[in-house]
Amino acid sequence: MQNRDALIEYARIQKELACRKARADFWTFCHLLAPDFYREDRPHLKKLCNTLQDFHDGKLLKADGEPYKKLGIQLPPRFGKTRTLTNYSAWVLGLDNKRRIISASYGDDLACDFSRFTRDIIAEEKNLPDQIVYSDIFDAKIKYGDSSFKKWALEGQFFNYKGTGINSGVTGRGCSEALIDDPVENAEVAYNEMALDKIWLWYSGTFLSRPEEGARQIVTMTPWSKKDLLARLQEAEPGEWFLLSMPACENGVMLCPSLMSYKTYMEKKKVADANIFSANYDMIRLDVKGKLYSGFKTYSDIPQGAAQKVAYVDTADEGDDYLCAIHADKVKNYFYVTDVYYTKDAQEITEPMLCGIIKNAGTKDAMIESNNGGRAFARNIQRILGERGIFCRVQWFHQSKNKQARILTNASLIQEYIVFPEDWAKRWPEFCAALNSYQKEGKNKHDDAPDSLTGLLETYMRNTVSAPSTNIRGLAGI
Repeated sequence: MQNRDALIEYARIQKELACRKARADFWTFCHLLAPDFYREDRPHLKKLCNTLQDFHDGKLLKADGEPYKKLGIQLPPRFGKTRTLTNYSAWVLGLDNKRRIISASYGDDLACDFSRFTRDIIAEEKNLPDQIVYSDIFDAKIKYGDSSFKKWALEGQFFNYKGTGINSGVTGRGCSEALIDDPVENAEVAYNEMALDKIWLWYSGTFLSRPEEGARQIVTMTPWSKKDLLARLQEAEPGEWFLLSMPACENGVMLCPSLMSYKTYMEKKKVADANIFSANYDMIRLDVKGKLYSGFKTYSDIPQGAAQKVAYVDTADEGDDYLCAIHADKVKNYFYVTDVYYTKDAQEITEPMLCGIIKNAGTKDAMIESNNGGRAFARNIQRILGERGIFCRVQWFHQSKNKQARILTNASLIQEYIVFPEDWAKRWPEFCAALNSYQKEGKNKHDDAPDSLTGLLETYMRNTVSAPSTNIRGLAGI
């Protein structure tokens, strides 16, 4: 009997110690309430919890040493983002029952769910004697008679929580915690510029008036577009937002295999729209509305057969332009891209670097545009390759045709005959983004990527399919 009593007392003490730790440690709090979900083999959840803890405690510091008051979170669907935020809301209210939270989501129903989930965490009752619930950790209780899921308070308080939909009113309430979860419902909204503008106007004209002095803001969302809410906030307030972004797969390593295996990731990738998949799972923000290219082919292995190893290089015309060099194995009519060098680095860096890529890619034929200093660049490449004993026929020419016309005319051929490796968005993210955001109409900030891709096609394919021929002048080389 004494041993049984001792074991009961030991279990009681361990439970009390765990609950005491949960008051100070957010990860422990989440783990105690949902041990089957917040597991040690899900390190991304621990990273998310620790980031939220540091954010709350003022330990996430900006460049000037001041703590961040604004946090952006990007995670794949079903990876625990919303669940952890509801836990965070309940934890914050347990630490201080005077905190006031306003949460917003794309619709009233989702906002109501977010509010209800937070309330349910606080009000949960035991199903089993050994179960740990919120009331074991904190004293906070829902105010008696406060039955609304959308707006409610804790005992002794007038107001603690309000959930609202995007474009709904939040007047008359201030908050110390401003949370926005999934402000963009889906891809259809994400690629509708007017819809994104409407969300921005709601945030800047209505929601932004609610946070009080010193309030913390958290925005969690899929990175859809350069005009989505989080992208605009980062642009409008550089250095003010701490961004936690975790893609589902990085360099072949899965973020959490128990939630999504590599096999499942690849299966989804094969059938999903490339842009929507990249936004949801790769955390790559791509603009689709009005863009020139609807999508690109990819390969896992280059087909066997005689390959012509070629490269096309567009040197930087001005200081803000990119040098873009695309290397490919041409098999029959198709170009299998093997490497891309896309950079703003100075010429003393790019010349030896490009020569190294030519060697590694086994390139035997390189065409370099000679416009605006390209001829001198080509001669230097030719010289360095000779000094290193690397054989590659280097040619240069002056491009006299209209750049925009060439890019637009060849767009369909590029999508048909140029093929990228499956992980190209990860290998060359800036190059990928430049192609996927290039617009059919209006002014594009950079055209180096589509111009080089067009040049590759024109130069090495003009005798095999009906592609517009290139006006080549001043051809030279070894």
